Amino acid sequence: MDLFRLRKQSWFDVMKILLLILLQVPSYLAATTLRVPGEYGTIQAAVDAAMPGDTVEVFEGTYVERITLKPGLILRSAGDGAPGEHGLLRAERTIMDGRGPGEGPGVRMAEGAVLDGFTITGVGHYDALAWKKAHAAQGEGQSHEHIGAFGVPGIGAENVTSRIINNIVHHNGFTGIALSGADNQSLVKSNRCYRNMGGGIGAMDGCKAEIRGNTCYENFFAGIGHAGADTQVIDNTCYANVRAGIGISEGASPLVVSNRCFRNRRAGIGIRTGEATRPELRDNVCYLNDMSGIGIKERAAPLLVGNHCYSNTLAGIGAQLDASPRIENNILHDNVLAGIGLSATEHGQAWIKGNRVFDHPVPALAIQSGWKVVVEDNDFSRAEGLPPVIMVFAGAEGIFTGNRIKGPGVAGIRVGGRAVIRGNRLDGLQVRKGGPPHYGVWVLEGGQVEERENVFMNWREKVHR
Repeated sequence: MDLFRLRKQSWFDVMKILLLILLQVPSYLAATTLRVPGEYGTIQAAVDAAMPGDTVEVFEGTYVERITLKPGLILRSAGDGAPGEHGLLRAERTIMDGRGPGEGPGVRMAEGAVLDGFTITGVGHYDALAWKKAHAAQGEGQSHEHIGAFGVPGIGAENVTSRIINNIVHHNGFTGIALSGADNQSLVKSNRCYRNMGGGIGAMDGCKAEIRGNTCYENFFAGIGHAGADTQVIDNTCYANVRAGIGISEGASPLVVSNRCFRNRRAGIGIRTGEATRPELRDNVCYLNDMSGIGIKERAAPLLVGNHCYSNTLAGIGAQLDASPRIENNILHDNVLAGIGLSATEHGQAWIKGNRVFDHPVPALAIQSGWKVVVEDNDFSRAEGLPPVIMVFAGAEGIFTGNRIKGPGVAGIRVGGRAVIRGNRLDGLQVRKGGPPHYGVWVLEGGQVEERENVFMNWREKVHR
């Protein structure tokens, strides 16, 4: 009997829970579609009349207004998935012009709301002259007051989780899409953001959004920027931005995977500002940027794994100002200044393991003063050229184990600082016809080297002191 009562009570409990759920969501069960301009003259009027779960469908045209969404509402342009020149055709033809009344974002998101397929433009002042000057100067002299500020964006999601998809956001006076707050786990997907006076997409203040499959170009700051945000940044394309393609600073620690960053005026991916800035970068491609493929500074401590950096104007991966990167299993080649370049600093630390660094006209690895570096199990090579394959400058320290170092230059490793060189394979390809120097390890005056258990091939001397 007791068992029967227990089962009966459990059944009643389940029924009560189901009834409560049904009572909580009647509006979703009776969701309707409100149409603009057929049924409502403005988008905001339709939004105000809608209930959670309803869809406001907007037909093509230009709507001079700024919109504040309601929780659980879907705001969508009418049409299908046909492509246009800059995105979906329906997004190109359905335009919200922010020069209308209001002072907030072009679209202010709400909890659970969806914004799908609009052009957002004209929110604030786009300053073409300021953009042109900043682009020419590679962003030097820019005020950084925008970084980490929500401002008045084209689309704004502030402490809400929403979906922002398939939009075109351009020529706005601040950030294209701004995301803030620790409660913000929005999905920002398949948007195109360009020529905004802030970043294309900006995440800040603990935001945990997923930023996926967007294209961000020619923005005044970064294509996708971070200040203290822990987002997931996946499969985006960022190019020709005034600063980095992807910028990470002020304690941000995003996961950055499989993005393409090229022809940006500074780094492809730029990481800076404090030891709490600890992003993880995996499998990104950074090329033809006007500074480094990946640039690290100001005590930042990123993990870089499996990235491909090539044909950048400075280093494939460059670090300075007391940074502490872990650089593992990356492919770096044909960069102008160095494969991995560690600029002079006071207290830099780096762990460099399992990378392939090849075909640089200057050193594949350059370690300047102030660095302590562990270099393990890498391939460093060059087919031609005179510079040493690896250079350890005065005031720098390196431990080299298990590396394969190949090149015809004046030295495999040239040491002006201190180095432990143990268990490496150094191949000079062939002895230089022009005479010395051509040394496996070249120890400069003042340099200190502990060398043992290395394999030397095709050098005039194994170790020259």
